[in-house]
Parts: sequence; structure tokens; C-alpha cells
Amino acid sequence: MDPSKFQASTSGKVIRLPQGYWAFVPAGLPPALTFSSSLVAALSDADRALGELKGLGGTLANPHLLIRPLARREAVLSSRIEGTRASLDDLLAYEATQLSFFEPGSDVREVHNYVRALEYGLERIHTLPISQRLIREMHARLMEGVRGDVWTPGEFRRSQNWIGPAGSTLETAPYVPPPVDDMLAALSALESFIHAPSDLPPLLRLGLIHYQFEAIHPFLDGNGRVGRLLIALLLSAWQLLPQPLLYLSAYFESNRRTYYELLLAVSQRAAWEDWMLYFLEGVKLQSLDAVNRIDHLQALRVQYQAQIQARRAPARLLRVVDLLFAQPMITTRQVETALETNFVGAQRLIDQLIQAGMLREITGGRRNRVYRADEILNILESA
Repeated sequence: MDPSKFQASTSGKVIRLPQGYWAFVPAGLPPALTFSSSLVAALSDADRALGELKGLGGTLANPHLLIRPLARREAVLSSRIEGTRASLDDLLAYEATQLSFFEPGSDVREVHNYVRALEYGLERIHTLPISQRLIREMHARLMEGVRGDVWTPGEFRRSQNWIGPAGSTLETAPYVPPPVDDMLAALSALESFIHAPSDLPPLLRLGLIHYQFEAIHPFLDGNGRVGRLLIALLLSAWQLLPQPLLYLSAYFESNRRTYYELLLAVSQRAAWEDWMLYFLEGVKLQSLDAVNRIDHLQALRVQYQAQIQARRAPARLLRVVDLLFAQPMITTRQVETALETNFVGAQRLIDQLIQAGMLREITGGRRNRVYRADEILNILESA
């Protein structure tokens, strides 16, 4: 790491380690922010968009029908930032087939672990505050049984790491996080900041926390994903949303280079406003995107319900339609279990949805068939 590129003492300091390399130790939060007209306007726009999503989330009769697929879209995109190639189809097929058709170390297993960590964290915050302990517990689930599981899942690092392209070393990497002792102190300070009373608007605090976690980089692997998981948890824990409906990974993934450059610019030049403007733009755009997708999904659900009722089909077919919105890729066994029916009855319901154009069989086999709800997935996967 080149210490001459880190010129802003207000965001932290560079230190030289006895081994001869340099590392960056971020200053405690909050920094002294200047509330420029641009920042105030961006905050207002983000708050307004988030408020629209919050209002919509509060009116959902069955929010679980949308939470599950949106969380899986987030898992795919957040993991893609880290280099995985699994698609939403891959993840849903992996879950639909009882996790049996993929190698344990495949990309889709990593994405599935992200879902597990997210769902665990969202449930755990009802009994455990967002803390170093919760962060470690989520990391353990994120890294279990995948290629990163050699990097001490669920434990903060005990050695130095660095961030840079393949082939980088401690001397050549663009960024070297704080050494272990400073890392532990910074984590404690970050935990205190999360829970301390603050006059700062919550969305600004959220952006500061995300930067700080990435600057601390407390794990040997999985830091980016855990940092993005924290955003979803804080939105829920601070009751900024009634349901976990907002995720920023789609925005970060589509602007990946800018995302990394602006995080580094805070460390190097204390470019807080540039980072916060970028972060708030992401909150605004992804809030509006979520509102749009939810509106389309709800409209499609109403359309499907009307089609079923017009056909005078059995009421339990409506239950299968709802199941499709939560699980847009299903098997006969899953319908059998969800409706507590037998296999023949479940298959008969699926066949009716195929005839109605709501499902399509995608495996081409005679056994272990998987069915895809194309229109639902088109809404989830559209750019």
C-alpha cells in the first residue's frame, strides 16, 4: 500500500508495521460532514423514495410472498459482486430440488448461504442486537461448506489481510485494512456507534456504517457480503421499513467499479460527500425499483387469481398460485407438502397451472421435474 495516496487525516491514519508494510486505520464515526445543498437534496430524494416503499410495504396483505423472492434476488446480486456466476434460476432450482443437484462447493451453494445468513440475521435481531456476535454468527452461515470455509467462518481474522487485484501483496495492494489489534478496537467503536443516540439522519448513518465496516474488513473472506447484509438488517432493526424489501446490491453490482473507487476515496481523501451522494442515490433508485417490482407482482397475482376464479377451479389452486410468488420454481413434492395433499393431487394442480400458462416444466425428464413460473421470474429478473 502506498501511504502517499492517503492524505486525509480526518478519515483515518496510515501506520507502518514492524514487518515493513503500511496499513490504514479508519477514524471513529461520525466524521464532520458538510451538509451541502447537493447532499441535502440527495437525502431528501432518498427519504421520499424510501417512504414510498415503506408505505407500500405496510399495505401488503401477504408480505412473505414478496420478501422471499426479493431476498433471493439480493443474494444472487450481492454474491455476483464477489465473482460468483450463479443466476436466480440456479438458486431457485437448487432450493426446489432439495439442494441435491449441485456440487457442495459450487457458486450456487455460496448464494444459498447468503440467503441463510440474511434470513438468520433478520430473525435473530428480534432477540439479539446488531453486534459483533451477530456479525460473526451470520458470517459462519455465509461461509459454511463453501470455498471460503478455510478462512475461519464465524471468526474475526487473526492475521493481516489486504484488498487488491490477483497477485497483490501487502506492499503492492491498493488498500491494507487495520492490523488485528486496531481492527478489534475499530469494531468495538463501530458497534457503539450503531447503538448510540444520534442526530444524524438514519440513511446517512447507514452509509457511514457500510463504509466503516468495509474499511475495517474484519474477516479473511466475505467482508463485502456481510457489509451488505448489515444494510438490510439495520433497515429492519431501525424500523425504516416494515418488511425487508430494500436491497442495494443491484445498484452496487451495476456500478461496481464506482462502488469500490468511492469507498477507497473516503480512506484516501476523506471524500465523504462523494460516497454519501452515491449511497443515497442507490437508496432512492432501489426503493423506486422495489416499488415498481412489487406493483407488477401484485398486479400479476390479481390477474392470476381472476383467471383461477373464472375457471371455477378448486380454492386450493389459489394457494398454489400464492406459493408460486414465494417460490417461482417448484416441484410436485413441494406442492404436496405445502397443501398437505398427496402426490397425485399435487400433480393435478400443477397440470392445471401449466394449462393456464402460469407454469412451465423445465427439466424435460419423467421424474424429479421442476416447474418455472416464467412471468413472475421475468418481473424479478428484468433490468
